[in-house]
Amino acid sequence: MFGLDTSYTILLLICLLAAAAFEFINGFHDTANAVATVIYTHSLKPTTAVIWSGLWNFIGVNVGGIAVAMGIVNLLPMEMLIDQNLLHNIAMIAALIVTAIVWNLATWYIGIPCSSSHTLLGSIFGVGLAFMLLPGSHAVALNWQKVIDVGLSLLVSPLFGFGFALLLMYILRRTVKNKLIFKEPPAKKAPPIWIRSILILTCTSVSYAHGSNDGQKGVGLIMLILIGFAPTFFAIDRNKSAVDLLSETKKIEWTLKKIDTSYLSAENRINHRIVINELDQIKAELTGISSFDKLDKSVNFKIRKAILSVSKKSESIVKNLAGSHTPLLTPAVMSVLTSNLKKFKSNTEYSPRWVILLVSISLGLGTMIGWKRIVVTIGEKIGKTHLTYAQGASAEIVAASTIGVSTMFGLPVSTTHVLSSGIAGSMVAGGGRQNLRMGTVKSIMIAWLITLPVTVVFSGLLFFILRMIFN
Repeated sequence: MFGLDTSYTILLLICLLAAAAFEFINGFHDTANAVATVIYTHSLKPTTAVIWSGLWNFIGVNVGGIAVAMGIVNLLPMEMLIDQNLLHNIAMIAALIVTAIVWNLATWYIGIPCSSSHTLLGSIFGVGLAFMLLPGSHAVALNWQKVIDVGLSLLVSPLFGFGFALLLMYILRRTVKNKLIFKEPPAKKAPPIWIRSILILTCTSVSYAHGSNDGQKGVGLIMLILIGFAPTFFAIDRNKSAVDLLSETKKIEWTLKKIDTSYLSAENRINHRIVINELDQIKAELTGISSFDKLDKSVNFKIRKAILSVSKKSESIVKNLAGSHTPLLTPAVMSVLTSNLKKFKSNTEYSPRWVILLVSISLGLGTMIGWKRIVVTIGEKIGKTHLTYAQGASAEIVAASTIGVSTMFGLPVSTTHVLSSGIAGSMVAGGGRQNLRMGTVKSIMIAWLITLPVTVVFSGLLFFILRMIFN
């Protein structure tokens, strides 16, 4: 399988099953985020709610794109993914998966709405930092710009959740005449059809958004596994045409050579020279090649590395030229260059269809079980009063919107923390700070604060130990 012998093929299958298990756990860990409001307002029965949520999680994974997934893959240093010692790659993968699963299960068991996103990303940061500390790897670095973007996204999104839910509740109180939506739902009685429809719609939106963002993290994890086990096989999208890549390479080179480099910064003048050289290398490898299958497998990762380098440096050059009036490089030509770079980069930013299907099934099935522990926390223990229709709808509208925007920008966010903070914001709007159960809020905040450092340390140490065992 993928050129691996039997023992490594078995290990690969075990790792893929473990990644599917992580996504399954992610599903039942995060089910509460979507179904808490419809269950606590009696809009849907629990069984119906979780099945409906699972279906829309499945759909979200399948149609939500892979921008977040590729952001996950690109966090780790390239050198870590091309280690010639397969056992070292297995150490990396095992450290990631074990850390993510253990922490997710531990927080689910005690009923704390912990973020699967924080857990996975902390695990990735941990093994990346540990790799940088290995002898001979000091010059290697994580993709720090991506790390900063992801870190800010995870830290800021709950603040948006809290603030916008608070604001939305304030607007609703000022504008909605029918005060029924601000009252505690009657016990075991479904709300009027118009309220029920709104809450089912918001539940659907959060479920879809969760699939489109959290599901991509599972896709990214599996791509790390596949590249780690079979880097030459999954380095580039072998379903694409080598002829098309050669054509894209020539178009980019032709456009970049038009640039008057005197308009560039000193750094980007160097980048320009490097990019032209790397494009020449890609052309040399692909000339006369009709299919990637005809390439020597060792060349695949060389091309991948060149594509990523060209893309990154070319994007820096384009940003440098934005707004300038460089001769022969009009806005229209710049637009064509940007479009060509996007097609060029898609040769490495891809995921096989079966990976997306595996993740969507795992997440969808996981969503259908295990919901009760955290639903109770969200529905009963964040606020001192029962969740009202308006509070549930406000929190979910804000959560779905925040997650949707983040997915558009290819940034991972925590559905758990965005929705929990939205519930907290709606509770404050309904009765001030005293309406919060501060014990629960503190537990959630502690989990929010310690998940990253705990998973970074745990995965890093585990990676070191496994590397020593496998050496």
